[in-house]
Amino acid sequence: MLLYNSIGPNPRVVRMFMAERGIDIPKVEIDLRGGENRREPFLKKNPAGQSPALELDNGTVLAEVTAICEYLDEIAPGPSLIGAAPEERAETRMWTRRVDLNIVEPMANGFRYGDGLKMFRDRIHCIPQAADDLKQTAQENLTWLDGLMTGKTFVCGERLTLADLLLFSFVDFFDGMRQPINQANQSIVAWHARMKARPSAAA
Repeated sequence: MLLYNSIGPNPRVVRMFMAERGIDIPKVEIDLRGGENRREPFLKKNPAGQSPALELDNGTVLAEVTAICEYLDEIAPGPSLIGAAPEERAETRMWTRRVDLNIVEPMANGFRYGDGLKMFRDRIHCIPQAADDLKQTAQENLTWLDGLMTGKTFVCGERLTLADLLLFSFVDFFDGMRQPINQANQSIVAWHARMKARPSAAA
């Protein structure tokens, strides 16, 4: 297998997942700043023009972090980060989707349409006037999650899951991109510190 890797929070989700699961896959670096992901030959690998992408030994290419991580989780030995039973897997997928739709998407698009507009305006359809509202939406949903995290170690209670890795990769990245962690969200602040201390955070 081969992982097409780059800067940014999305590839970090997969790298952290691999580190937590003890998976080592050769990597090819894609120059996102230079737009390599939006040109051939990469577009033949992933027509969506996004990173990361996982090329399997038979030539099949998987994209989207959730699909990649779930595939790796299924083929690798060791404790699952999705869940060992149907209820655990359903809970992980529920929270991964909530994190993705309610926090990650508005946070990322708030950046693309605002601070990152110069890079993204010729690559995707941007809505600059929506940037501030999207950032605010992400923060409101983080505050909502903070209220549900009281007394919990991870998003799914005491289980580290894909939901944590997804949330951490984006919250940590955008904390340095004018979307700082709200220090009033004490449960999120404590959770972020725990995640930051994990060896996989350096992946």
